[in-house]
Amino acid sequence: MIGALKGTVAAIDEDMALIDVGGVGYEIHAHSRLLSRLAIGEAAQLSIETYVREDALKLFAFETGDERRAFRLLQTVQGVGAKHALAILNVLAPDDLYDAVAAEDIAALSQANGVGRKLAQRLATELQSKLGALAPASGAAFAQQARTQSTSVGGTVQNSTGVIADAVSALVNLGYDGVAARRAVKAAHGAAHGAGQASVEALIKAGLKELAG
Repeated sequence: MIGALKGTVAAIDEDMALIDVGGVGYEIHAHSRLLSRLAIGEAAQLSIETYVREDALKLFAFETGDERRAFRLLQTVQGVGAKHALAILNVLAPDDLYDAVAAEDIAALSQANGVGRKLAQRLATELQSKLGALAPASGAAFAQQARTQSTSVGGTVQNSTGVIADAVSALVNLGYDGVAARRAVKAAHGAAHGAGQASVEALIKAGLKELAG
């Protein structure tokens, strides 16, 4: 099985590219975000997921191993195939995807072409329990931490996933992009040294400062 390719970009099409490796051309399929970063005649080093079917053999290419793992993870959800997985990764990088799942941000997940709100809800629900198994360097570590910590808001104990989601939701309602809002809240959360020191109001204010900066 092919797990990686290192060669020269020979051609680029709408949803695929041709990589020349020692005189052999490998046709790879990828999302447009990756294809836009390739240039004909330039070197490329890609992580590859090989699909073998009775009637076809396809190579799906990714910039990193983390993205390849996210591609596999997405397809563990009922109704999500390679096409949907690529579409999701086209609008959400792995860290953003994991944070969206942790916050149950249906709006962000449904930005992908062909992903409606029903499928986005299924993604958020089914992937919740699988985030902890991902590499600690990914956004999954943040998501896992968010689920296990709690914070006090108005005298009551609230799971920090809810606090983060509420802060992101408030910023989105103010007109900010969901991905940008989530990144800002994540940065604010980290600056607070743990959810126990951050209320929804504090995260909103800090998030606004991050977005303004």
